[in-house]
Amino acid sequence: MDTTRPDKIAEIDIQRILEMIPHRYPFLLIDRVVDVISGESAIGIKNVSINEIYFQGHFPQHPVMPGVLMIEAMAQTAAVLVVHTLGRESEGKLVYFMSVDNARFRNPVFPGDQLHVKVVRKQNRGSVWKFDGSATVGDKLMAEATFAAMIRDR
Repeated sequence: MDTTRPDKIAEIDIQRILEMIPHRYPFLLIDRVVDVISGESAIGIKNVSINEIYFQGHFPQHPVMPGVLMIEAMAQTAAVLVVHTLGRESEGKLVYFMSVDNARFRNPVFPGDQLHVKVVRKQNRGSVWKFDGSATVGDKLMAEATFAAMIRDR
């Protein structure tokens, strides 16, 4: 780990996220990352808008954010945490899912909601990182999962 990184930072804005991870519209699913504790945890913020492309088909008369996209938002938040922890030399590397366990979708997420995506590192060995993730709107749990990912060059 890069020991020159601050242990805790308040916020990573969208411009910095774009430097850190390779995801782009329409698949970038976090707008900001807050409460980052290097090597430990972070909270991604997703402002859910009716303009999201997936609402055209999921479902036009009753728009609901797909659960798998909440899991992807967890992964993207974790990727930002990993890059922050490892330092600038890891920017732009790809993070590949290795497993998703115990995924539970508790409540639907609608346009206008602000999704808070918390990830907490469980362990890491080399390039493999494992996290617990949860997604909430206000105090309400929307989704949760444990997942593992590998960071690597393209």
